[in-house]
Amino acid sequence: MIRQFLTISPFVGHLGMRLVDLTPDHATLMLPFTPSIVTVGDVVHGGAISALVDTTAMASAWSMPETPATLRGTTVALSVDFVTAACAQDLTAAGRVIRRGRSLCFCEVEVRDASGQVVAIGLVTYKLG
Repeated sequence: MIRQFLTISPFVGHLGMRLVDLTPDHATLMLPFTPSIVTVGDVVHGGAISALVDTTAMASAWSMPETPATLRGTTVALSVDFVTAACAQDLTAAGRVIRRGRSLCFCEVEVRDASGQVVAIGLVTYKLG
């Protein structure tokens, strides 16, 4: 289900995000570099990185074996620590569910540039249903 959502979401498509891997409680997405996501020069805008963190956490939360009764969800909390600037490179985000409750999923996301350097770390609380 989440694979289909990611391919038809206008926002995900606008940023060009692509699903790399999806397993239970884990998701990996890639944000390709394009000049339309920079803030100044070749530095990727923090909002684009935050969107990648949020979308990766959402995919991780939905990557469970059973389909929930209600196909609704929302981000409840999002924090992103920017470790270093991401300059003119594709970014890859790896997310995992740290804890899954009845309706809340607590997720951790690490964003790396093409050289493997960590550029951001995010914590996301996502509500299913």
